[in-house]
Amino acid sequence: MIELTPVQRRDLRARAHHLNPVVTIAGNGLTPTVVAEIERSLQAHELIKVKVQGTEREQRDALMSELCATLDAAPVQHIGNILVVWRQRREEAKDANPATQKSGARPSTAKSAAAFAAAARRAALAKASAEARRSPARAPASRGRGPGSGTRGR
Repeated sequence: MIELTPVQRRDLRARAHHLNPVVTIAGNGLTPTVVAEIERSLQAHELIKVKVQGTEREQRDALMSELCATLDAAPVQHIGNILVVWRQRREEAKDANPATQKSGARPSTAKSAAAFAAAARRAALAKASAEARRSPARAPASRGRGPGSGTRGR
């Protein structure tokens, strides 16, 4: 089981606040199928919420300990029937035969929403600066009352 510092735990609790539970543990408890699903979710997201139904507080504490020991994860928070668990993403095994992989193909990398938004802002700024360099600066239109200002003779 991974131990977290109080600062790490506080940061993970803040990151988990908006998450919805991805796995529900019901009457059958921690079955191998449920453990496999939590394993997949931790590999995909690192930080997950697990909803536990039909158990008392002591049973949920024991379930959290068992879950974290089984998956080598860190318990972040236990509020009501929601357990928050974190484990750093594990490296997946590479293919043994690299010849089957496409040469020149870049590996896909998962981006967070913040990284995606930052890339979009950089692209928009680059496009705006390129357009500003291509077109000459124009003087702003006068705002006085002249022909075509929208007022009819008064």
